Amino acid sequence: MSEISAVSTSTYSQIASGIRLQTAADGAAEMAIAKEEERNATGLDVGAANQEAGVNLSNIADGALGNIGDSLQRMRELALQASNGLLTDTDRQSIQFEIDEIKQGITDIASRTNYNTKNLLDGSNTNFRMATDSNGNSTTITTQSALLSDMGLEDFDVTGDFDITKIDQALEQVNSSRSAIGAKTNALEYGINYNYRASQEATSARSRLEDLDVPKAVTEQKKKETLNIYQMMMQKRQREDEENNARRLFTS
Repeated sequence: MSEISAVSTSTYSQIASGIRLQTAADGAAEMAIAKEEERNATGLDVGAANQEAGVNLSNIADGALGNIGDSLQRMRELALQASNGLLTDTDRQSIQFEIDEIKQGITDIASRTNYNTKNLLDGSNTNFRMATDSNGNSTTITTQSALLSDMGLEDFDVTGDFDITKIDQALEQVNSSRSAIGAKTNALEYGINYNYRASQEATSARSRLEDLDVPKAVTEQKKKETLNIYQMMMQKRQREDEENNARRLFTS
């Protein structure tokens, strides 16, 4: 009776929770596989979250570089204007005033653009590594400095001799950085989608191992209870028959 009671208690617990694998005794190998699938799913979900943060970082950096690129385009227009031989020194000085404002704006963007307090475009942080799954695989987002000194424009001045190709080189540097960031963003988004799909598959695999077929379990439990009742009735009848036989022998 104690074994029957223990089995019934375990089955009732499984039915109540909907979980078949509650202890290793319910299936040691299956439980080990289920726990591994749980680890995989958790790691994939965390990896997806890391990559989503990477996409956010990339978008911030790309937006800032876009503004810097627009500023450089305006600086180039002013430099072309300053190349006009009909302008006076005073005209060029006025143009330089606007260029200086643009340069200050670029400096502000490059030095203040950050994600979670980490500067992105001043050269202090250039590689941002993040885990992408439960196995320790990772990817890295790389950014480039957009400071004037690193783009060769810190001393750009149209009131004297100047080389407009320096602005072109700076624009090329910014556009190259944006292209690299865009490619990385696409890769991260692909990784996010893959992780979520793989996580769902791992979770489904775990559920197939762990989850209980409740209707089937209830039917089986009722069947066991009916058989137990029948068994007890037969045992009771057997005892009664034995007692009756013993009395007949005693009285004969």
